[in-house]
Amino acid sequence: MKQQKSKRIEIEFRARFDKNKYKALEKFFKANAKDLGKDDKDVFFFILPDKLFKVVDNVSQKTAKIVLKLNKIGHGSDFEEIEIPINPSEVAKAVKMIRSLNLGGDLMESFQERHNYFYKGVEMALKYSDHWGYHLELEIMVNEVAKKSKAEQKIRAVAQELNVSLMNEKELQDFTRKVEKDYKRTGRCCF
Repeated sequence: MKQQKSKRIEIEFRARFDKNKYKALEKFFKANAKDLGKDDKDVFFFILPDKLFKVVDNVSQKTAKIVLKLNKIGHGSDFEEIEIPINPSEVAKAVKMIRSLNLGGDLMESFQERHNYFYKGVEMALKYSDHWGYHLELEIMVNEVAKKSKAEQKIRAVAQELNVSLMNEKELQDFTRKVEKDYKRTGRCCF
């Protein structure tokens, strides 16, 4: 087996806000950022204690993939990411296969309306979902953890310029725990 030459590590932060801020950011990005296009996704999250595991159906791009992030939201800003592209017609089969492994977590589906932009070296995903509401993901991909600090500084500077408050780790942990709990409570978690 040939080894992967370099890692894919996302340095990622999130900010939540109301619809007015969403509209203001959308207007700002349209005028000042590179438009990377619509990026709507139907995402199937497997709720695990220490990793982020998901099947992503990118309905805008007509692509799909299985993604494992070796960290969970709220446990650092760096996520080493392993992706396997799949045919979009195989999303349901992939979800069923992974579900059948009985990994011990629940399954949560989330449709995300997204539009991506690139601004001052930071990729932005301006998003809305029922679970997260209006929010922004700010990320930079690096190939080694040693580049994390510089990427974090760049993201924080852009967030400050945009006047958005980045969620800290405790806020992310509390919020994702609440979303997962609410999702389970509604009875919509398991297929």
